[in-house]
Amino acid sequence: MKEKQRCEWCLKGGDIYVDYHDKEWGTPLHDDQKLFEFLVLESFQAGLSWLTVLKKRENFRKAFANFDAKKVSKFDKKKYDELMQDAGIIRNRLKIEAAINNAACFLQIQKEFGSFDKYVWSFVDGKPVINKRKSLSDIPAKTAVSDAMSKDMGKRGFKFRGSTICYAFMQAVGMVDDHVEHCWKKAKKRG
Repeated sequence: MKEKQRCEWCLKGGDIYVDYHDKEWGTPLHDDQKLFEFLVLESFQAGLSWLTVLKKRENFRKAFANFDAKKVSKFDKKKYDELMQDAGIIRNRLKIEAAINNAACFLQIQKEFGSFDKYVWSFVDGKPVINKRKSLSDIPAKTAVSDAMSKDMGKRGFKFRGSTICYAFMQAVGMVDDHVEHCWKKAKKRG
């Protein structure tokens, strides 16, 4: 049986990366709680490898109330101090503060738009942008759309939401499909 062809980036991190690529990355996601999870995880990833975040994902789920934005928005100084001592997550003061801040911003968007899903997917008119990428080097770090999302989120008070983070988020939740042309997931979508 022929081995499935995949995007090269996922072959450098073992089973956890392949599993993430095959089951999640680039698959359209519309669940607000999962969208909040990726928003938090992508902000923690800034300056680090995604593999580092994936390996700590279960610890993040425990530490951040299974990514319940209402609960995270109410984290106080005591909870913040606990998070700063939690070796299972990435202990970065600014990123932890941003996650708590962003939970409140997330809830405000839910109130205004009815869901975070409606808000975030509006940047791509509600449907995934299917890109034709021949290789990893063809994938940009950011786009005009991620620039617009970053700018709008900044106006709404979000922290750690630069254009590169927004584009990585868009890729993760399937707002853009950047699977390379030879990848089995791209072929599956065409077929």
